[in-house]
Amino acid sequence: MKKFFVYILLSMSFLIDSCKKVEYDWEKFTTSAAPRVTVNITKSALPTVQTGNVSFFNLKEADYATKQQFEWTLDYFDFGRTKVQSIDVYLSFNKRESSPPAYPIVFSLAGEFPSIRQFPLPSTVLATDKLFERVTAFPKTFTHTPAELAAFTGTNLSAVTVNDYFVFKFILTMGDGKKIVQYQENACDESRGEPCDCRVGVRFKNQ
Repeated sequence: MKKFFVYILLSMSFLIDSCKKVEYDWEKFTTSAAPRVTVNITKSALPTVQTGNVSFFNLKEADYATKQQFEWTLDYFDFGRTKVQSIDVYLSFNKRESSPPAYPIVFSLAGEFPSIRQFPLPSTVLATDKLFERVTAFPKTFTHTPAELAAFTGTNLSAVTVNDYFVFKFILTMGDGKKIVQYQENACDESRGEPCDCRVGVRFKNQ
């Protein structure tokens, strides 16, 4: 009797599967890698936190343009399921937003992450962003002075004001050649503790 019911269940599952008429996009998913950034917070001119993915230059200090440094390391999450060929790193200089994040950095109620995004999302690479480097060996550490970043972006440091910022964005090329050119906000929002680091940057302060 038990065998009879097993046969019936198997037959029904076969019939249900054979009657399927629609293939949904979500059934064709593949696993993607995601950029991972680690900021050297000890080199920030002002105190910062690792989970904020932000560093600071201090306009108040003499010779800040050549003495201060922004250092960060680029790697990626592969979740043990995929491979990465390269990550294209883009750089831009940006004037302050109408409502920049507060400083000192305010934490969420959990006390682990900033309560607000440190740079705008989404992190779409724009025509005004300049290709800084194509990274093929990981992890890769970058160290920049304000003068170096200004020279690359054509920025006049004498015109920089508080909360202006440099930001790096990423385009990731997978092992099969697919490019990840856009990241959802809920995948790389540090105020939510998301694992993907789709941008990193350094802000100007005067303290």
